[in-house]
Amino acid sequence: MDYLLGLIVLLTKITAMLGGLLLAASYLVWLERKLLARLQVRLGPNRAGTFGLLQPIADAVKLLCKEDIVPDAADGLIFRLAPAVVAVTAMLMFAVVPLGPDIQLFGHSVPMVVSDLNVGLLYVFALSSLGVYGVALGGWASNSKFALLGGIRGAAQMISYELSLGLSLVPVVMLAGSFSLTAIVDAQTRMPFIVLQPVSFAIFVISAMAESKRIPFDLPEAENELGAGFHMEYSGMRFGLFFLGEYVHIQVLGALTAVFFLGGGHRPLLPPVVWLLIKIFTVAVIMIWVRGTLPRLRYDQLMALGWKVLIPASLINIVLTGVFIQMVH
Repeated sequence: MDYLLGLIVLLTKITAMLGGLLLAASYLVWLERKLLARLQVRLGPNRAGTFGLLQPIADAVKLLCKEDIVPDAADGLIFRLAPAVVAVTAMLMFAVVPLGPDIQLFGHSVPMVVSDLNVGLLYVFALSSLGVYGVALGGWASNSKFALLGGIRGAAQMISYELSLGLSLVPVVMLAGSFSLTAIVDAQTRMPFIVLQPVSFAIFVISAMAESKRIPFDLPEAENELGAGFHMEYSGMRFGLFFLGEYVHIQVLGALTAVFFLGGGHRPLLPPVVWLLIKIFTVAVIMIWVRGTLPRLRYDQLMALGWKVLIPASLINIVLTGVFIQMVH
């Protein structure tokens, strides 16, 4: 009976997580189009439903109805699988994000997380590394010069900034004493790590934006140079899967920012889930704001920022954090 209850709870959590992510991703597109329109003194979506709220549904129907074209010279299997790799790895990362403290259900303690791994941070980085393959293989399998250039750029960029992303979280692990995301949130009960580690927070946010390939770091797409980059030859819902992965990735990065630096759901008055959603929403809005404000970097500037600024700063911050911990103890 306990096994059956556990299975039902697990399936319920997975269904709720996937449904929430997909719904939030579709309306994050609407929010971005509305905010960018306001920044550029335009109206944005306003025809499909009140305030354009049905526009994401219209876009989904349009993509599903479009013809799925595979170029004759493309590697058919890899070409078809690459978009799914990007979308699925982004969604799987959310499995270790704690939504709040445990709740009581039928006399059992139910964790508000799909899977509370004691190596949750390593799990996140493993999936983030797999996401590189979707971009690189999508560009290579298209058998197009511009798509290949975008795929190579994407792989180099994601590998470079993944390094600074990982190094920025080493001080967080040192302070929390655990790789578990739940333990990291619990370690911030008194004070969020953004206060103790502002340098790590800045490096993490910049690296996260570069990981998500968004302006000013959208060099793998760079439509004025490459036409559309690694997804140039895609159409229909496979094209949509790349963007689904991007907007799910924004939510995941917002959740990780909240977990690692903003105390997760720990705050008074409102339920923890509500606090976490507010923090994810805030990070997403900041990323949209940056997209509408800053110009794209040159590729050499992109690489220089990662290797010559963020990685050395991360290493110095790790050493200083270790000295601080030794002095305190």
